[in-house]
Amino acid sequence: MTMHPDLARSALAATPPLTLGPAPERNSQRASAADRHVGTRIRERRVMMGLSQQQLAGMIGVTYQQAHKYERGLNRISAGRLFEIAGVLAVTVSWFFDGLQDGGEPRPLSPRQRMGLELARNFALIDNEKHQEALSQMARALAAQAEAAAKDGAALARR
Repeated sequence: MTMHPDLARSALAATPPLTLGPAPERNSQRASAADRHVGTRIRERRVMMGLSQQQLAGMIGVTYQQAHKYERGLNRISAGRLFEIAGVLAVTVSWFFDGLQDGGEPRPLSPRQRMGLELARNFALIDNEKHQEALSQMARALAAQAEAAAKDGAALARR
């Protein structure tokens, strides 16, 4: 049995509009902080590997602009895309969340950490393997010297 069109229109007009109520509250500030943290970690790793945003974008199949938005935390990254980025950057997915505190705010990088990132980026840009090896040997020698001095200082303090 079909309803007469005029009757159907009047029945629809008498029906109150469907309302779902207010959307459930979410802590979007916390999500944004986590998104920014993951983006920062992507940038850190990309820089460590000596890749440009353009190169990373090409490797994961997105535009340069999209890669930029991921790194700034402006666009969320799907689980599948994050998995793909982790593979390209040779880290585990959990690596992107390291350092994310319970409050959702990332820890700022110390000047020493920034210098380490810059050193890694510049090292990756050196084309000459002999130069890379020389720099690596110098870093090992300086680290061994600093470690020995720290042990000597600790031994003196115990006396």
